[in-house]
Amino acid sequence: MNLFEYISDRWDRLALQGLLHVSAVVQCTIIAAVLGVVIGVAVYRSPIGSAVATALASTILTVPSFALLGLLIPVFGLGVNTTVIALVLYALLPIVRNTIVGLGGVDPAVSDAARGIGMSRFGVLTRVELRLAWPAILTGMRVATQMLMGIAVIAAYAKGPGLGSEVFSGLTNAGSTNSLNQALTGTLGVVVLALVLDAVYVLINRLTVSRGVRG
Repeated sequence: MNLFEYISDRWDRLALQGLLHVSAVVQCTIIAAVLGVVIGVAVYRSPIGSAVATALASTILTVPSFALLGLLIPVFGLGVNTTVIALVLYALLPIVRNTIVGLGGVDPAVSDAARGIGMSRFGVLTRVELRLAWPAILTGMRVATQMLMGIAVIAAYAKGPGLGSEVFSGLTNAGSTNSLNQALTGTLGVVVLALVLDAVYVLINRLTVSRGVRG
């Protein structure tokens, strides 16, 4: 059986796995974005706080995926909980770092002008600074999403949802019938879905960032 026939015969199952894969990555990226922006807002005015937050988020990326999953499984068990926690932790660094960079790059004169017309500190943050930092934050989310597409494959080790199960089954049963088709289908599916999500980010950027800021 060739690859095309394998995909055609199992399209319903593969489509569901692809949907679950994308869903897990998108939801974890959103959770990480909320946490990352909150952390960035809390520390961006403090060089020490920014350095500590960035260093802690960077430390997580130094832990191999299998090792982190191995540490989480005894506590949270196999399945969705462990997968979500691992993906959120891995997504934090680019979002936290870009939030700090984006907010730190806002011209102080703009913030002063906003306060000068009567805006509260919270109003300046939400209506001026975060809007100006949004392109950098969105870029952090884009990078995080691409990272998680690959890491979510490894999360199949913890019985996580998505195309990783297809890849793992193919590698585990190497040499058997359709093992190569399984591995290739899972891998190519992840690549295609990653490209689709990246195109979505390009569209979001065009819709939410003014042409002057993009330019």
